[in-house]
Amino acid sequence: MVRSSKTILSIATIAMLSSCTGLPRSGPDPHLVESQATVKVSASEKKVGIDYALVDINKTVLAHASQTTAPTLNAGFGGGRGGPPNIVLGVGDVVQISVFEAQSGGLFIPVDAGARPGNYITLPNQTISRDGTVSVPYAGKITAAGRPVDAVQLDIAQRLANRAIEPQVVISTITNRSMEASVLGDVKEPKKVELSPAGERVIDVISEAGGLSSPGDETTVTVQRGSKSVTVAYNKLSDTPRENIFVQPGDTIFVNRDRRTYLAFGVTGQSGRYDFDDSNLSLGEALAKAGGLLDDKAEPQAVLLYRVVDRDFLRSLGVDTSHFAGDQIPVIFRANLRDPAAFFAVQKFPMQNKDVIYVSTSDAVELVKFLTIVNSVTSSTRDVVDTRDKIRN
Repeated sequence: MVRSSKTILSIATIAMLSSCTGLPRSGPDPHLVESQATVKVSASEKKVGIDYALVDINKTVLAHASQTTAPTLNAGFGGGRGGPPNIVLGVGDVVQISVFEAQSGGLFIPVDAGARPGNYITLPNQTISRDGTVSVPYAGKITAAGRPVDAVQLDIAQRLANRAIEPQVVISTITNRSMEASVLGDVKEPKKVELSPAGERVIDVISEAGGLSSPGDETTVTVQRGSKSVTVAYNKLSDTPRENIFVQPGDTIFVNRDRRTYLAFGVTGQSGRYDFDDSNLSLGEALAKAGGLLDDKAEPQAVLLYRVVDRDFLRSLGVDTSHFAGDQIPVIFRANLRDPAAFFAVQKFPMQNKDVIYVSTSDAVELVKFLTIVNSVTSSTRDVVDTRDKIRN
C-alpha cells in the first residue's frame, strides 16, 4: 500500500512538473529562456562576481561614517572665513593706459598743447598678450599678467621717469576675462560672471546667473577648481555660512537638480524608491519611511544597506583592502535590530544618495513556506489515493 502511494506521488509530481508550461505565468518560463538562447554569457555558478565587504554597524563604524559622508566646500577649498581673492591682471584682459605729466613740454604733452582738460594722454585699448605683457611707448613691454594693477602702474611710471615730467600712470580694466567664473547647469541664465575686488561667494555668482531653476531641496552645487571638485547640497550651502566660500578666478560652478533617493527592498512595510526630502536622513528614518519591518516576516538582525565607499574609509576601520581593486569598494552594512542599542546606531548612521536597503526574510518564514509546499503535496497525494479507492470500490 505504501509502495503504491509512493508510485502515485511520483507520477503526480512528474505530471505536475511536465505541465508547468501550461500553468498561468506573467512572462516566459525561465528554463525556456535559458534553453532557447543562441548564446549564453554567464559566470561560474551563476554568480554576479562582484567582491564586497560586510561591515556590522557599531559605535566604531558609526564614528567614521559620520565623518566621511558629508563633503564640504570649506574643508575642500577653504575660504569660508577668509578674504576675497586678490584681483590681478591676466592674459586676455583688455586694458586702457593713461599717462599723466606734471606740465606740458614733457614726453607726451607738447609745449604748444594749449588749453586742455589735463596734461595726459590715453593710449589705445590693448589686450594683454599671451606672453603676459602690454606695450607702452618709450617704456617697452611691461609684464602685466599675474600682477595687481597698482604694481603695473608703478612699473610703467618708473620706466618713463627719466624722459617724462613726473609721470603718473592709471590703468583701467575694460574687459577682465581672466577674473571670471562660469556658472552652468540648472540656473536661469548660465553665464560667465566677472569677479570684483569686493569678492563674490558661491551664492552670489548663482544669483548673478539668475538663481536656481529647480527646487532647492533637490539641487546640488559642485565647485570645480583645477583638478579638485566638491559637491554639496544647496540647502547646506545656504544654511551654513562657512560653506558659502569665495569664488576664485577660473572656478566652474555646476548647479544640478539631483533627486536624492534610496531604494528599499525585502520585507518592509512598502518597498520602493523614496526621496530624501530633507538634506540629511538617517538609516532609522529611511526604514521608517519605507514602513518599517514587518514583524511577522522580517529578520531584525539582518537589515542590510548596500553602498560603494572609498578605500580610505575601510582602511580607517582597520579593514584589509588588498583583496579589492580600485578606490571604490562595494560594502554591505549590517544592522542587528535585535540588539536594543542598535536603534541608537541606525538613528545616527547617515544615508547617502542611491543607497539600497534590504530587509531579510526570517528563517521561520522560509520554514513555513517549506511546510506549506509539503502540506500541499501531501494533500494532493491523499486526494489521488482517495480517488483510486473510490474507483476500485
